[in-house]
Amino acid sequence: MGYVTAAQAAKVGVQNMTLVMMARRGSLERASHGVYRLVDYPTHPLAQYMQATLWPYDQRGILSHGTALSLYEMSDVNPAKVHITLPAGFRIQRRVEPYLAVHMADLPATDITAFEGMPITTPARSVRDAAAAHLGPALLAQAIDDGIRSGRLSPAVAKALRREMESAQRRSSLPPTAGGRRTRAARH
Repeated sequence: MGYVTAAQAAKVGVQNMTLVMMARRGSLERASHGVYRLVDYPTHPLAQYMQATLWPYDQRGILSHGTALSLYEMSDVNPAKVHITLPAGFRIQRRVEPYLAVHMADLPATDITAFEGMPITTPARSVRDAAAAHLGPALLAQAIDDGIRSGRLSPAVAKALRREMESAQRRSSLPPTAGGRRTRAARH
């Protein structure tokens, strides 16, 4: 998609100052800290998502949560920010770009796939992440229905996701106990 990070350039022997000079001459455009776009390369409709995956500099961000659901066209979710997930131990050492929502989690390889060449959480993981981030139940149900219709979710996976969502909803509606934990009300 025409993007390069300073870390990628360094791996092939291009120094940071060379990138800065290329940006000054107009051959590159600075997209964000350490991320450059080749100006002669046509812009892509998903460019902002590619830029988001490259933002962490030396670690690829994984598109996730509502962003992943939106890209998969699973529900009418339209997140205001691009959601990416980074490893739990990753230390962010610079300002998070205003258009990003950064989540931290150690994702198993089975929960990551690719979309248009970009790393993204699988449809099932995306539904789970969106639920954990408190996406509304109607949008979650729609995501599961759309996932079945598009073939991105098998009926068995969709059924399991529905059970998980119902269970989480039941847990959240239980009254808290003195210790702050939720418990079922005693039956009389």
